Amino acid sequence: VLLQIFDAFKPRLHDSNSKVNQVALEAMHKMIPLLKDNLSPVINMLIPAIVDNNLNSKNPGIYTAATNVIRALCQHLDTSLLLQPFCTKAQFLSGKAKQDLTEKLA
Repeated sequence: VLLQIFDAFKPRLHDSNSKVNQVALEAMHKMIPLLKDNLSPVINMLIPAIVDNNLNSKNPGIYTAATNVIRALCQHLDTSLLLQPFCTKAQFLSGKAKQDLTEKLA
């Protein structure tokens, strides 16, 4: 069931409408403390959706929401679940997104 929910939710995390995108990121931020390690089956799908475009966004609301989501993931999930997806994304990112994710990895 969780997989089906996040399959439907994931496109909103990088919606072309910036308001939809930001609200989805803010909703994700609220869900993380509630779901915690139960997110493990969907984490490999969520990390790219959260990171791609959002961490390099010129929209300050989207960038802030994305960094809040990353911070919440680091606080509420077993960090071993995040290591591989963060490393994979950090390899292919550029700019501020690469710097932000590399700092989280460190």
